[in-house]
Amino acid sequence: MRFYIPADVYVEKDCVKNHAKDILALGSKALIVTGKHSAKGNGSLKEVLDVLHAGNLPYSVFDEVEENPSVETVARAAALGKSLAADFVIGIGGGSPIDAAKAIALLMANPQETEAVLYTPKPLKALPLLAIPTTCGTGTEATPAAVLTNRKGGFKKSIAHKIFPTLSLVDGKYLAFAKKELMVNTAVDALAHLVESYLNSQSNVYNRMFPEYGLKLWEQNKDALLSNAPIDEKLYENLMLASTLAGMSIAHTSTAVPHGMSYDLTFNFNVPHGKAVGYFLAAYVEACEKSVPKDVRTILDLLKLKDSAEFADMVKRLIGTYEISRATVKNFAERMSENSSKLKLAPCELSKEAVWEIYEKSLVITD
Repeated sequence: MRFYIPADVYVEKDCVKNHAKDILALGSKALIVTGKHSAKGNGSLKEVLDVLHAGNLPYSVFDEVEENPSVETVARAAALGKSLAADFVIGIGGGSPIDAAKAIALLMANPQETEAVLYTPKPLKALPLLAIPTTCGTGTEATPAAVLTNRKGGFKKSIAHKIFPTLSLVDGKYLAFAKKELMVNTAVDALAHLVESYLNSQSNVYNRMFPEYGLKLWEQNKDALLSNAPIDEKLYENLMLASTLAGMSIAHTSTAVPHGMSYDLTFNFNVPHGKAVGYFLAAYVEACEKSVPKDVRTILDLLKLKDSAEFADMVKRLIGTYEISRATVKNFAERMSENSSKLKLAPCELSKEAVWEIYEKSLVITD
C-alpha cells in the first residue's frame, strides 16, 4: 500500500527489504538515529544494515536518543553526522527517534546554524530522511512535526520547522517485539490524533477521510487492546496502519488541546506521552460535545460506543488515572489558558473555566 503526502509512505510486510533500492537512492552515507534497545531487539536495525551492507553504502549509528528527546541530544547527533559528512538520515523506532531524526536532518543540512534555529522560523531545508516506525502511536512517519524537549527553556513542544520524511517504511511485524503496555500507550496516542483532528477547527470534508478510516481501524483493535491477552499478530499491521492514518490526520489539522495539556505531565513528571495525552481526551470530547454534537456522535459511532461516558470508561480501562496536586494543576491550567495556538484549534470556544474543568475531570486532584 502506497500513499504520497508528500512523504512517500509504504505500509507492507518486509517493506525495508522490498524497497532497498529506494533506501540506497537517498544518498551516499547514512547517519542512523535510534534508541538504545528496541531497534536492535525487533530486528528493524538489522534489516536496514543488511540493505546498506548489500549496497556497500557506509553509515554510522547514533543510538542515544532518549524518550522525549532533548535539543541537546539532537545537537550531539547532528555534530556527529556533520563530522562524518553523512548526506542522509535514517530514523528507526517510535516517535522519539524519528522526531529527533527530523531535527538532526535539519541541523546537518545547515551547518552554519546552531540548535537555536530549531525554534526559529526560517526557510531551511533538511537532508533526505528515511523513517521506519516500530510503534503504533505517533504517526510521525506521515507528519512534518517534530516534538523536542528543551531543558534549558523548560518546555516541550514542536520545533518551528515542517519536515516530512522523504521515505517512510511501515511494517507491522516490528510490533511483535513490543510490550503490551507500550502498544496500548502508543495506540491511545493514535486515538488522540484521530479524535483531535476530527474535533478541530481546521477539519473539513476532505481531511476527515483520514480520521474516519483510522477510527474504523482503531475500533477493530479495541477489544484486543482492552483484553489481558497478547495482541494477535494479525492485528499488528492493522495497528500500524491506524497509526499512520492518524499521522496523516494531524498533518492536515495539527493536534489540539489534549496534546497541549499533555506536555506538562511529560516534561515535569516523565509520564509516557500516550498516557499523558489520553488522560485529557475524554474530557475534551465531552467539552466539544456541547458545541458539535454531530461530530462527537460520528466518532462514537465509528468506535462503536454508545456515548461519551462509555468513551471515557474505555480510555480509563486502557491507561488508568493520574494523581496530582491541586497547586500543580492550577499552574498547568493557567499556562494552558494562554496557549492560543492549541485553544484556537478546538471546534468550540474554551474559556479559562472550561480549561480548568477539563483538567478537573481528567486527573485525580489532591489538596
